[in-house]
Amino acid sequence: MAEAETGPGGAGEPIIQIAGLNKWFGTFHVLRDIDLAVEERERIVICGPSGSGKSTLIRCINRLEEHQEGRVVVDGTELTHNLKNIDAIRSEVGMVFQQFNLFPHLTVLENCTLAPIWVRKMPKAEATDIAMEYLTRVKIPEQADKYPGQLSGGQQQRVAIARSLCMRPKIMLFDEPTSALDPEMIKEVLDVMVDLAGTGMTMLVVTHEMGFARQVAHRVIFMDEGQIVEQNEPEEFFNNPRSDRTKLFLSQILSH
Repeated sequence: MAEAETGPGGAGEPIIQIAGLNKWFGTFHVLRDIDLAVEERERIVICGPSGSGKSTLIRCINRLEEHQEGRVVVDGTELTHNLKNIDAIRSEVGMVFQQFNLFPHLTVLENCTLAPIWVRKMPKAEATDIAMEYLTRVKIPEQADKYPGQLSGGQQQRVAIARSLCMRPKIMLFDEPTSALDPEMIKEVLDVMVDLAGTGMTMLVVTHEMGFARQVAHRVIFMDEGQIVEQNEPEEFFNNPRSDRTKLFLSQILSH
């Protein structure tokens, strides 16, 4: 699959365009004048201190959070109050959260087939085949008939990734996908994400895992106080940070 190896970009429009984005929670100005363009197949890691707006930013990309000012255009569709547009975008944008958000009363396989059957109107047999394909990709096909409560945290997060992939999304958003995991489980989830990156998936990942950022990101973005302070390709970002705020953040996070 030659296309999987190609980098981001191309002749078309960016797959995500954010312009002049502002968001408030009450009087708290959580996102300030965000401009961001993401090319198809680009992999972006977003880092920054707690409360800097990272998670809110990616939640605006599939309208889990509403923005008050500016434009968010995903795959040519602007996110407004139009529910039809929101549904269309959400079916193309997969999201993996800190908490696994699996249905505890459904098996792993049923968790993975639910959306393709109900949203994509896919026949059950086809949905099952696709679910097993992605459970194999995340290396837990043998867990298909178990319930989430019977799995480790790392396994549950891999199910959550497989579940998102079963919708065949164009874009994957990850909101600190390893932050709720025990240290020994972090690597197994990151390995799955590295593998996914190799397929050419457009990915935006909020994480503190800087080794992952070095390995897979085309671009690393540092946010603080609701703004994009600095962004660069990983080599430059880590070796020659320009902003004093970025330097301080990296000195704190890389010393651990």
